[in-house]
Amino acid sequence: MIKIKRLSYALLLVGFATMSGHAQGAASEYAAPSEAVPRGKAPKMQVQLLNAGDPTKQYAVIFYQGDEAFSGLQEFAEKYHVTSAHFTAIGAVNGAMLGWFDPARKMYKKIPINGQHEVIGMSGDIALYQDKPVVHTHMVVGTSDGTTRGGHVLAAYASPTLEVMVTVDPAAMQKRFDPNTDLTLIDPALK
Repeated sequence: MIKIKRLSYALLLVGFATMSGHAQGAASEYAAPSEAVPRGKAPKMQVQLLNAGDPTKQYAVIFYQGDEAFSGLQEFAEKYHVTSAHFTAIGAVNGAMLGWFDPARKMYKKIPINGQHEVIGMSGDIALYQDKPVVHTHMVVGTSDGTTRGGHVLAAYASPTLEVMVTVDPAAMQKRFDPNTDLTLIDPALK
């Protein structure tokens, strides 16, 4: 009787471990919109102001081999006190994590991009949420056979470079939290 109880308990533990392993695997396929952006992942990033003195500033934000561009753009926005901007980029990456927003889960389904890819285009904006700049960007990458993949940028590793042209707008843009999606969305009514 004791052996049967121990065996039942052991099988129950194995069942829980297997179920939690599957749950963790499923969860790791998704990223929450609120996940923190890592810092210090773009140590080679360089910034150049292109038009000193103009009310609408333009910057070249250049990433080099191995720099993670999403975290670098977030650091750029914080360091230069960007309250509203839009940007475009071209270059190449060696590895990226893109996302597709799943409205039912309120999360991004991860789209891994492995290996070297051309950045056909990357565009995005910067706006304030709770008085802090927030970067939102999408990217389309091309493979060696010319096919493309794209999505919301969660991470992108420059290789050999990613050239981002940023236009900082004179008026601040504000975001608000949308409880229906768990996203922060630009709201022109907020001043």
